[in-house]
Amino acid sequence: MQRHLYQALLAWKTDQLRKPLILKGARQVGKTYLLKTFAQQEFVEYMYLNFESEPELKNLFQGSIKAKNLLEKISLYKEQAIKPLHTLLIFDEVQECPEALNSLKYFQEEANELHVIAAGSLLGVKLAQTKGFPVGKVDFLELYPLSFFEFLDAIGKNKLRIYLEELTTVQPIPEPFHSELLVILKKYMYVGGMPEAVAEYAKSQDLLRIRKIQNAILKSYDSDFAKHAPTNQIMKISQVWGSIPRQLAKENKKFVFTAVKESARGREFESAIQWLLEAGLILKACNITTPKLPLSGYGDTNAFKVFLLDVGLLAAMSDIPVKSVVAEIGIFNEFFGAFTENLVAQELSLRQQALYYWTSRGKAEVDFMIVYDLDIYPLEVKAGASQRKKSLIEYGKQFDPKLLLRASTMNFRKDGNVCNFPLYLISRLDNFLS
Repeated sequence: MQRHLYQALLAWKTDQLRKPLILKGARQVGKTYLLKTFAQQEFVEYMYLNFESEPELKNLFQGSIKAKNLLEKISLYKEQAIKPLHTLLIFDEVQECPEALNSLKYFQEEANELHVIAAGSLLGVKLAQTKGFPVGKVDFLELYPLSFFEFLDAIGKNKLRIYLEELTTVQPIPEPFHSELLVILKKYMYVGGMPEAVAEYAKSQDLLRIRKIQNAILKSYDSDFAKHAPTNQIMKISQVWGSIPRQLAKENKKFVFTAVKESARGREFESAIQWLLEAGLILKACNITTPKLPLSGYGDTNAFKVFLLDVGLLAAMSDIPVKSVVAEIGIFNEFFGAFTENLVAQELSLRQQALYYWTSRGKAEVDFMIVYDLDIYPLEVKAGASQRKKSLIEYGKQFDPKLLLRASTMNFRKDGNVCNFPLYLISRLDNFLS
């Protein structure tokens, strides 16, 4: 299963200023598979330490965590020499051993010729709590569920992916390709990008089996709440998590605390939302009313939308039936476009930029703000082929951007300064803006 982050790992390996790497990502997005594949293909050998399945490994990190001492103990325990430039050292589920996290500082200072990667399912949560963490001594990468392009690769449609990646001009996609891509996109919105679900779809195309896999993943997240969250936050985290499909089902998808619990107040659930963010389980888009750079300076932290990390898990939590995938209408129009907005939030998150949306005194709303080359572009998302663009036009009147963007099931189309992108090309938005 090819992952786009592989190229970033290659760049890290050859970087002369390389530091120990921390790979973040939610549980079951494929971190271990990616790192083992990278190790097998790019190194002579690798040493793999999993602090969850081998809890006794924590004993190696008692006492001195200087690099030389640790390397001697790890080599002795594994009965394997660790050779600079030849061996990749992997610390997996490293959140279970804070001392291993802190030791990365000494690997950077004393043994930076070694290639060291730490990974874990709740690293965001752990890093927020770990004192003495070596800030500035490590590099970071984050792995998300499979994108739509990665999904194309996984199901044997790599020629279509290559075709899309080689597009350089805004002109209509040939209709047979456009129609096929919309069919595949609809399936992706049901299957999602969790590697186990995608692998099952590639093998059997049995959507009922995929739903069982998705439900099992959701149960594992519930278990994480109970196992890893602060005791006084477990119920609140579960309530916020369970409310997300209801939040997105509203025409106005702004997160409303009373949809979590009647008479709830924001400050009661702030920590729960932050925990889910740090765990990588949700994406958050903050509201702005003034589109100026930096957007973070104009974001309203009290007005925001919350999306799930994976559109397929949203389909499972919402109990969307299998027939929605094969029907002419269905998943693209369910919940007033909730799935398409979640899809776009997912694809945009790969840009490693925070998400924002714009509103204007209750009379207009644009779903996402795109920052590219010091310019701000409004992006409106449509669940179907609607050509309505009232909010975009209102935004254009107020701020006169270079271009107004819309993502829908329509083909490429340009009407004046309004440019429509097919939903399946959102990940290439920057390329076309350039």
